[in-house]
Order: sequence, then C-alpha cells, then structure tokens
Amino acid sequence: MPRNRRYAATPSVRATALPAVLLGAVLLTAALTGCGRQGSPPAKGPRPADLPGYRVDHAFSLPASATWSAAHRRGKVVVGVKDDQPYLGERDPATGRYSGFDIEIARMTAASLGFAADRIQYRAIASANRETALANGQIDYYVGTYTINDRRKKQVGFAGPYYLAGQDLLVRRNEHGIRGPADLKGKKVCSAAGSSSIQRIGSDYPDATPVTYDTYSVCVDNLLTYQVDAVTTDDSILLGYAAKAPGEMKVVGRPFSKEPYGVGLPKDDTALRYALDDVIVAHERNGDWRKAYAATLGQSGRPAPAPPPVDRY
Repeated sequence: MPRNRRYAATPSVRATALPAVLLGAVLLTAALTGCGRQGSPPAKGPRPADLPGYRVDHAFSLPASATWSAAHRRGKVVVGVKDDQPYLGERDPATGRYSGFDIEIARMTAASLGFAADRIQYRAIASANRETALANGQIDYYVGTYTINDRRKKQVGFAGPYYLAGQDLLVRRNEHGIRGPADLKGKKVCSAAGSSSIQRIGSDYPDATPVTYDTYSVCVDNLLTYQVDAVTTDDSILLGYAAKAPGEMKVVGRPFSKEPYGVGLPKDDTALRYALDDVIVAHERNGDWRKAYAATLGQSGRPAPAPPPVDRY
C-alpha cells in the first residue's frame, strides 16, 4: 500500500500489568531483615523539569489514516498506557500526572502527529484488553511495554520497535555474587506466577529455586527483606524499580531474551503505521529518544542502549 507523504518527519503472565500498590514495594516501613537499617528510600519519579519538550508539527496531515482523521476531528488523541509501572508508565494518584519512558514515547509521537501535550488523553488499559481496546476504537494507539510478536500482528498493527527489552535480574545493591543467570545456582529467584520469565528460569536454570507470587511488587518486597535473592522479568520493568530505589537495588547482567516494544495501533491502518515508524526514527535521530530515556529509565544508572532498528513490515 503506498504511503501518504504529507507528514513531517491476579496476574499470571509476564505481560500482565503491575499492581496499583507497587509503591509499597519501595516504600517499606518495616525494618529490612538482616541489614540493620529501618525502611527504604523515599519514592522518586521523573522530574518534570528534566523531561524534554517536543516540537508540535501543526502542519501534519494524514487523511489516509482513519484513526488520525478521527482524532483530528475530536481535537485530541487517545493513547492507551500503563499506569502502574515505575519509570515506564505510572500515574501519580495525588496529581493524576502520567510519567515514564513509555509516556515520553506517547508525547513525542503525538507531537509529530500534530497533537500538543494538552491534546493527549491517556487511558490506562490492562494488558489483556489491549487488542480489544484498539479494535473497538477506545484508544487510537497504545504505548505500554507492548511486545511485538507474530501472534499479536494477526490482531493489531505495530510501529517500531522503539525499545528492545529482555529478561533480566534485579538484586540488592550490596549483592555481588549474582552477575547473571549463570550465578543462580541455589538462589531464590522470584517472578509472577505463571509468567514466561519464571518458566524460563525453571527450564534453563534448574539449579535455581523459583519463587512465585501474584505480582512483581511482592517479589520486590521480598527482595528488600532478604527473603529472595533476585527478581526476574523484563529489564525495562526492573530498571523502573531500580530507579525508584537506586541505593537499594540494581539490575545486573545482560538480558537473556528479546522483547521488542512497539506502538500498537489498529491492524488495517497502514498509513498511521508508516507515519509512526518515520516519527520514531526521527526522534531517535534528533536526540529526543535518548533524552527521554535519561530522564526516566536512565535514573536506574544503566546508560541508554542503542535503539533497535524499526521493522517496516
């Protein structure tokens, strides 16, 4: 299909959203068992002053996209997001403000599509409901740790990827014996029950002791209280937890799976998919992507990785 060129450049699976009480995992008030200190560091979040601004392309036009045309008529774009993942997509219950790396991806793409920040409506959508929300028009597109895979491509379209995540390990800051999955022999490794992450630990690292709970935040609680030795899931999610309490936790080793995150959109809106692909590349090249990472996931201490190549299928 030719491109329209009138635009400027009880959770039980890994993809399930984190619980709304995740801050409790970092704001522990009980004594940390075995470490002789009381409580954890206070919660932290991206500072608005550190976040980049994005030029709004007021001349953008994409009439070949039914999704963009509908958003243009209503005067706002509706973006599906997560609201409970630290430094990725998180909603402050006191102010209602959304922040995180995925939120920055939503902001920069919306700006290039002609929508200023005050013309973005965020709608929190659970992982299990993403395809339905896109098919029913509840949202225009979705940005929220949405792994691109062939099964999902049968139901929705994907622009990107804009980030390559992978399974990794979160450990306590004072842990020096675990540098990667090869060091897990005899260690208690925690993840969400039924998740692909814990299944991979069981199949590929049988000398580790898997521990499961309904949510990742309980795993983090147990890590900080010395009841487990490591937490495992996507590195992007783990980096968010580490950024919340960098003095207490760190992400170690290299990812040992591949999870390319894309912008989900209606399956048949090829014009919008092409446009978003170009927008993502443009923001990577002009430095916006790296600035957004530094202000969000970069607070964990891990330098920005190279953005993955966009898959123009």
